[in-house]
Amino acid sequence: MRNYKVIISFAAGILVMLILFFGLKSCLNLGGKTEKSDYYILTNQISKMNKMVVLEQNISSMQKTKMGYEMFGKEVSNNSIITYTKTNAQVSYDLNKMKIEVDSIKKKLVITELPDADIRITPSVEIQSLDDSFFNRISEKDIKNVTQKAKESAINSVNQNQLRTEGRKQLMENLNNIFVLAKALNYTIEDETGKLGVLGL
Repeated sequence: MRNYKVIISFAAGILVMLILFFGLKSCLNLGGKTEKSDYYILTNQISKMNKMVVLEQNISSMQKTKMGYEMFGKEVSNNSIITYTKTNAQVSYDLNKMKIEVDSIKKKLVITELPDADIRITPSVEIQSLDDSFFNRISEKDIKNVTQKAKESAINSVNQNQLRTEGRKQLMENLNNIFVLAKALNYTIEDETGKLGVLGL
């Protein structure tokens, strides 16, 4: 009878030790599991982010160009070309070029590289009207010159600074999804590019 009590006491002691051992091990590994979980959540969100941020503006305008023909110092004919110009202006950021490091130990999100803005302005010119005369025919060269000037005028009419500012806002909206998540996980955000200082991060 005494032997049974000894065996039961011994088994109970081993059981208590096992419970304490695995409980302590679980507590010690809890931080590591949390770090891995946070790291996975952040890196997964970064990979899901849109890889190309694009903001577009579409502008249209009409322009009338007059071409006079003079004889003996007097204008004897007056030709004109009316052009219709559609301009697509866009600013884009290729986020494949962005580099973000996730430090799960120090709980830091470090932005090491951000892409520069790529601005593209594409004008398309259509001839709406040709008004020429017998004495002063409009040549193909005239049409090319008018078309080229219309394109140059369209490009100059685009406010590239404003376009870049609006594109930057769109970029920040995309990045903000990551920043909000990082802050919710108690991560600090460090910007090594110097481009995000205006956000007060």
